[in-house]
Amino acid sequence: MKSINLIKPYIAEKRFNLLIGFVCLIATDLFQLFFPRVIKWTIDDITAYRIDLAGLSVYTLYMVGIAVMIGLFRYGWLICFVGMARRVEEGLRNRLFEHLQTLSASYFDKTKTGDLMAHATNDMQQIRMATGIGIVTIIDTIFLGTAAIIFMAYINVRLTMFALIPMPFIILTSWFFSRKMHRMYSEVQGTFSTLTEAVRERFAGIRIIKAYTAESRAVAGVSVISEDYVDKNLKLVRITGSYSPMIAFLSSLTFAIVLYIGGRQTILTTITPGDFVAFSTYLGLLIWPMTAIGSVTNLIQRGKASLDRINAILETRPAVHDIPNAKPVRTLRKGIVFENVTFSYEKDIQKDDSDSRFSAISGIDIRLDQGMTLGIIGPPGSGKTTLLSLLPRFYDVSGGRILADGTDIRSLKLRDLRAMISFMPQEPFLFAGTIRENITFGKIRPESPEQEDPELIKAVEAAAMYDTIKSFPDGFETIVGEKGVILSGGQKQRIALARALMRKTPFLILDDPISQVDTETASIIINTVRSLSRLRTVMIVSHRVSAVQFADQIITLKNGRISESGTHDQLMRHGSYYAKMFSMQNEAAGLPQFRFSKCNLR
Repeated sequence: MKSINLIKPYIAEKRFNLLIGFVCLIATDLFQLFFPRVIKWTIDDITAYRIDLAGLSVYTLYMVGIAVMIGLFRYGWLICFVGMARRVEEGLRNRLFEHLQTLSASYFDKTKTGDLMAHATNDMQQIRMATGIGIVTIIDTIFLGTAAIIFMAYINVRLTMFALIPMPFIILTSWFFSRKMHRMYSEVQGTFSTLTEAVRERFAGIRIIKAYTAESRAVAGVSVISEDYVDKNLKLVRITGSYSPMIAFLSSLTFAIVLYIGGRQTILTTITPGDFVAFSTYLGLLIWPMTAIGSVTNLIQRGKASLDRINAILETRPAVHDIPNAKPVRTLRKGIVFENVTFSYEKDIQKDDSDSRFSAISGIDIRLDQGMTLGIIGPPGSGKTTLLSLLPRFYDVSGGRILADGTDIRSLKLRDLRAMISFMPQEPFLFAGTIRENITFGKIRPESPEQEDPELIKAVEAAAMYDTIKSFPDGFETIVGEKGVILSGGQKQRIALARALMRKTPFLILDDPISQVDTETASIIINTVRSLSRLRTVMIVSHRVSAVQFADQIITLKNGRISESGTHDQLMRHGSYYAKMFSMQNEAAGLPQFRFSKCNLR
């Protein structure tokens, strides 16, 4: 029942529409209940030879009028209830997406994208059906069924009692099967999520699949999951397939009872032929709610299973969040300090105990004053990216603390903290829009196409991407496609860098910004970063050692720990990892080092 509370606010917002729909639905049922009375009057008058053509025409007009009113009121409740269900779907989907935005990076490390897509599509559809048609069917079943029984009892109480004999069996059957259906629906929708993720992953990796001629293996992998999905659906069909015929049998049994006993009473003139036909018509109106118990149970159980799955996500609390009374922050003036910082990732996403975690970094002590540049190098897997992810609090430290202007960043407002930081990830991500939209990230466009934002131009030039963009036929309005598919790796990386440089923040984090560009372009980019010295506090990771040689402080990470720290000259004299990598890379490139030149980006 707790899951039902999710949709109550959205239904409450549309309570006026719901009231109008309820009135229209009741009016539709009342006219349906009046229909058999007209049939009774017509048949009784015909069999008693007390009606002429004029009277028959009046009854015909009654029935036409009733049919018109039923159509009008049915249109009314369809608009109100179906519209309300669509609004519920919209509100719940928006709430789900908004909540997902608040969850931490660790949640998405453990959750498949396909699973979330299934929640936002298939589950929402099931909730909509249960909320709209499900509510209509419940109201219709209760009101129309009760009213039909009353009208039947008005005609003949004894016949009504016989007609209701199968009712307890219908109720017990519905209760028994509903429990099984809820469990099976949860399994089916869980498998649908797995299938969605499998298809999404193979579409995203279609170029790799083609490059390795692995199409048959990709198809086979999806086929296995698809077969499991079909098997679970077939199990569900066996349950629903047994349930619906059983309900239909019990409903037909009611007709058989009425046909025999009612027909006998008509022959014995206990009831009139008109009463018998009207009773049978009311029974037809009652049979629909009795049969609808099956379909409404089906709808409600599907919706309930989907609602439970959505509720499980909405009840998930972000691992990284604002503490009570978190402090606002508008600027960073005194720099950043890492004090004995340790962080561990979860090793097994199915577990949540101390044994399921492994240490990524430990014992990190760094002091980075405002305007300083910190260079970070180290072999793959040494914890460089992890270290960068801790400052904007994509993850919270497992031990120690990070201080910003002397305050633990966990006590600062998360949104304010991230607003102080420009971040360029190791793997650049581009949205399927234009180059301009990706760099400005939603900022207002110029009033005219000819007018270019000088800040945009400056950021693109600093990222060594201006000439390349101008070479495209559509320039900044070039559509990059999904994940920037039309661009090379280096071009995507430079657009991501321009996006970071576009934000005027006191702190800049660059995770390997020159890994996919040539030496000349890398030199321009590093000159740009160097020009930011004293203007911004910079943390830069690079596998090219020469790219960090200008930094005020350089650290080497090894197995999650700082193995050496100092300036370029100090580390070269030390003769350890930094010095060896610097010499090896320069010998391979045939260059002594990057040539630095002046570049202003203010």
